[in-house]
Parts: sequence; structure tokens; C-alpha cells
Amino acid sequence: MRRLSVLVLPLLLGPLIACGGSSQADSAAGSAPSTTASGDLAVPEATASGSGGTAAAARAVPRLAVSRLVTGLDHPWDVRELPGGRLIYTQRERATLSIWRDGRSTTLRFPSSSVWVSGETGLMGLEVDPDFARTRRVYTCQGATTTGGGHDVRVVAWRLDDAYRTATYARTLVKGLPVSRQQPGRHGGCRLLIAKDGSLYVGTGDAATTGTSRSLTSLGGKTLRLDRRTGAPWPTNRWIRSAVKAKRYVFTYGHRNVQGLAQRRDGSIWSIEQGTNRDDEVNYLARGRDYGWNPGPGYDESRPMTDQSLPGYQWPARWRSGDPTLATSGGDFVDGTRWGAYDGTLAVAALKAGRVVFLRFDSKGRLTGTREPSELQQDGRIRTVHQRANGDLLVTTDNGGGDDAILLVTPR
Repeated sequence: MRRLSVLVLPLLLGPLIACGGSSQADSAAGSAPSTTASGDLAVPEATASGSGGTAAAARAVPRLAVSRLVTGLDHPWDVRELPGGRLIYTQRERATLSIWRDGRSTTLRFPSSSVWVSGETGLMGLEVDPDFARTRRVYTCQGATTTGGGHDVRVVAWRLDDAYRTATYARTLVKGLPVSRQQPGRHGGCRLLIAKDGSLYVGTGDAATTGTSRSLTSLGGKTLRLDRRTGAPWPTNRWIRSAVKAKRYVFTYGHRNVQGLAQRRDGSIWSIEQGTNRDDEVNYLARGRDYGWNPGPGYDESRPMTDQSLPGYQWPARWRSGDPTLATSGGDFVDGTRWGAYDGTLAVAALKAGRVVFLRFDSKGRLTGTREPSELQQDGRIRTVHQRANGDLLVTTDNGGGDDAILLVTPR
């Protein structure tokens, strides 16, 4: 098994803003500046006042057992569970959709040739319908070729057959997510999340193009919210009554390249965003908010990730890497008492840093501690983290060359 050496990068924590609770209201009332320092993970609030063995177990930091569950992959971008112990996963450049079960992978019959692959774009984000047993639906975010020979990124629904051999096209939910002309495929996003209320969130990239993230007529540099069944904009979106169709999809804007989306147990939605040479970010999302990315003129990447010199209010990140960045990507909230001090944390994959960073936030969304376990610093670049229904973590590597894997991570 190949192991990659990685540079140990410092984790710098910057100013944070309290969110005033877990409500996703538009108002900033009640928010106040707050600064925290880096440190070990705090005791989970729900168990901090306990006593005896329960409290001690909650405080403990478990050792992590890491095994290579699926091997021989090339840039696996996302992974989800299906019934019967199956996993379904995407590979970005191979543009394949595959099923794993009992130690064996099968590539689905799927129109890989229709996926546009260039640079950072290909077959990317993946979600499974909560009602999969009835609908047989899965969703992908992928590059595509448009009529006339251009390209875009789009979200597509597929139906799996009963034998798990074929993925048949069902419908395109949203298309027209922009791609870069100068550097084709750069900043293509694209993460999917089906929330507890059934809505589908889409994290998009700004296509490395000035003005995209701040334009409400563009789907780039945003998080979008839509109906997973029909592709219609979600009815409570802020601009749902706009005459401009793209604007009706916008949930938040002012993002650079959203690579991760996760929902906390309190129902709040969080994004993980890649920075330039500074300030990867984790953001608490709420309807209609501006997160301040504005690289113009000339796509000036020396601009701050959250530029508070812009008109209006730009919401600061809840965590930021500082300089140098870690190249954060996908992540998930970790739940379960057997995870001890990791219970309730956000596990964030880091590509450049080759690790997983666990971040703890309090009930108001303020950072209280971080941890980078050594067991997850042995496999090179990490693309995403996803928690299984049984509580174990699935972690994908992103080194290329056919030696990538889906890792199984369990606490012990």
C-alpha cells in the first residue's frame, strides 16, 4: 500500500461571529463579534454536566481504526449508502458510477461519455433519495456539454434498476452552472445535500470568473436550494418571486468554491469552501446571506475571502484556515456517543494538508476546539467524509494514479 508524505500545516483560527442560535432567519439581530482560540476538542455540551462513566466516555478521545474498504480507484469524489450494505460512489475523471458490496465493486451501465471532464470538473457530488426504496433515485452533479458545443455543470436524477446494474436518466434538475473559459473545469463545485426537510442543496463554484459569485443572475459561487423531485426552486427561497429564473434558486451567495455541505443535528446547514492562498472557510448558512467573495477586477485572488468593504453585510466564517490553506473539501457532522469527544463535531477533509480536521462548535455556532487525528494523516489527499447510518465514517482519498481508496473509519 502506497503512503504519501504530507507537509504538516499549521491551523490558524481567525475571528468568529456568533450566529445568535440555530435559526436560519435572515435577520442579523442578536449577533455579536466573538473570538476563540484553537485548542483540543471540548466536552460535548449534552454530556459535560454528567458524571461517572458516561461523562468520562464522552470526554475521551477514541483511537481510530482505519482500513481500505474499496481500492484501485482514481479520484473518487463522493460516496453514499444504499440498502443491503451497498455503497455507491463516483469517480471524477473516469466519470463512473459504481456499486460496492461485500468486497466487490461493479460499474453501473451509465452514460460516462456524456460527462464533460476537464480539470476539477467531471462526475462529482452524489446523493441518494431518502425514499430510495420506492423511487430508486440517486442524484449526481456533473460536467456536461451543452447544445452548440459549450459546457456547463448540472444536477441530474438517475433511476437504478432493481438488480443494481444500470442507472437510467430520469431528469435534469438544474443546469447552467457556469464553467471557466480560461481554465476549463476550474472551480466547478459541486456538492449535493438532501436536508431533513427533503430539499436539495447544491454547492457551486464561481468558475474562476470575476463577478459570478455576487451576481444573483448566475448560479455560480452560490448554494442553491431546490425540490429534488421536480427541480423547481424551493418555495421559501428568498428570491422565489424574482422574474429571473436563476435568482429563484439562490439560497446564499458570495462563495468562491463550495466543496462541502453538511447538516448539523439541530437542522442548521453548513458549507465548506476552498480559499486562495489563505482562508479556507466553514460557513454557517442562512437564507439570502452574502459571504463576501469578490475577486474583481481581473479575478484578483489576493482579495480576502470575506470582503467586508462591500456594500451591505458580509457574514464571516465560523472557521478559517489562515495562511497557508489546507484545501478543504467535503465533510460531515459526526454523531454518536461511541465517538466520545468527536461526537457532534464537523469532520472536514483536507486535500493539500492530507488529513481530516474535526471542528467543534457550540450551540451558537462558535468554534470551541479542533483536533487532527494522526490516524487520518497517512493516506495523502482526502476528498470527502461521510457518516454511515451505523455511525462509521467513509473517507475518500484523492491522489490519482489508480491507487485511491474509500477508507472505513471506526472509533475504538
